[in-house]
Amino acid sequence: MEAGTLKISEDKLIHATACHDEIRCVAAVTTSLVGEATQRHQTSPTVSAALGRSLTAGLLLSTMLKDVERLTLIFQCHGPLGGITVDADAQGNVRGYVKNPSVDLPLNDQKKFDVSGLVGEGMLYVIREGGYYEMGVYQDAYRGSVPIVSGEIAEDIAYYLSTSEQIPSAVSLGVYIMPDGDASYRVAGAGGFMVQILPGASDGVVTMLEETIRDLPSVTTMIREGQEPREILRSALGGHDFTILEEKPVQFRCSCSYERAVHIISAIDVGELKTMLLEDGGAEMVCHYCSSAYRIDRDTLAAIIEREGE
Repeated sequence: MEAGTLKISEDKLIHATACHDEIRCVAAVTTSLVGEATQRHQTSPTVSAALGRSLTAGLLLSTMLKDVERLTLIFQCHGPLGGITVDADAQGNVRGYVKNPSVDLPLNDQKKFDVSGLVGEGMLYVIREGGYYEMGVYQDAYRGSVPIVSGEIAEDIAYYLSTSEQIPSAVSLGVYIMPDGDASYRVAGAGGFMVQILPGASDGVVTMLEETIRDLPSVTTMIREGQEPREILRSALGGHDFTILEEKPVQFRCSCSYERAVHIISAIDVGELKTMLLEDGGAEMVCHYCSSAYRIDRDTLAAIIEREGE
């Protein structure tokens, strides 16, 4: 398909049930937010595919959260990528980063991005943190972990769900990248879906899902054809009706701020702050999640030193 014919829909997520509540399903288009993340971190094409898949996975899994909860995915891997961290909340906000954004690998034997080679072996950690609820009780963080089984991200998420959560799941994630000038590229399609078989599902439903999902085109093909999340779900469910539980926009959004940067700087030893003031004339904080830089000028840093030195 030529670039001029792309019909990418807006970033959006749909959460639904189907087949008399025997199936839980989620689909999302994440093209814009993945594009923003790759631009912020200046990632190579293959790293863009790995980070984009992980950001989408975080959003799909975030539909299992309560309002005040957050979910963190950590791919602690031994490949050249070094690791991926993604943070998502129940409102459709996601952020993330990789340890080595500029590394890259040649295409694999299938002429696709070698995300598996970039990730390598290691562990996948899923952390779900709670908050204060109606009675003022703080929920302890839930932590699950599984070995990385393929490094392709989708298979690893599905393995985690079936092993740690005991929910058989089909997960599809994709990022389509196309050239944009002589030495640059852009994210032209990104998204994914997750279909989960709930307890009590009939054998017929399971067989139908296996056959339908096996014959589906890639999720990026569907997105580049202009399919929205509800159309992706309809395709994944073989045309079966579903009931939408939630539909919302999703976006790359970080919680960092200048005020937080000042708070972090204030926690540094006064002696180190004095060195920063003398040698650098201030300080700078860079957020890992979004690459935003916050400059603490000379006067502000001097005031922090005076306050903390009292």
